[in-house]
Amino acid sequence: MLCVNHRPSVIKLEQYAYLLLNTEKYWNRLCNLNRAGKTVHAFVRKGIVGPKKAEQLLFYVTYPHKEIRGVGKFIERITGDADDLWNAHGHESLLRSYEEYADFMQGRTKATFIKFKNLRELATPVPASVISQVAGIGRMPRMGKYIPKEMARQLIYGVI
Repeated sequence: MLCVNHRPSVIKLEQYAYLLLNTEKYWNRLCNLNRAGKTVHAFVRKGIVGPKKAEQLLFYVTYPHKEIRGVGKFIERITGDADDLWNAHGHESLLRSYEEYADFMQGRTKATFIKFKNLRELATPVPASVISQVAGIGRMPRMGKYIPKEMARQLIYGVI
């Protein structure tokens, strides 16, 4: 059974954006798909994790960049059985095959697909030092983190 968490009509300001961690390999693949015209994407997570609601997703690319490199508009979070999710939404992910998905999942039976659209690469990525200054985060949380609206605006638009 799949569980879909649609955005409520009112988003709490402290849950305006969600910071997602991504590796350079998957970030580059996501950008290539976006440039090729794909409009809706699904970010795959192991287990049942990730934002239940948000307006924006901020994509933090880990080593070697350690910076926010893009922004997307959150659509929904879908959780459930890993195989069911792949069958229903695998085509929206950046994983190329079920075999790659299974390898990524490492035997986990539950998954989360975080759907989003309007991916935009930032002209000037936001380095970890600025994120730390604005958000008070010394180390990026592996599970992600909600960011309040004003903080997200400071990070995305550089208004500090």
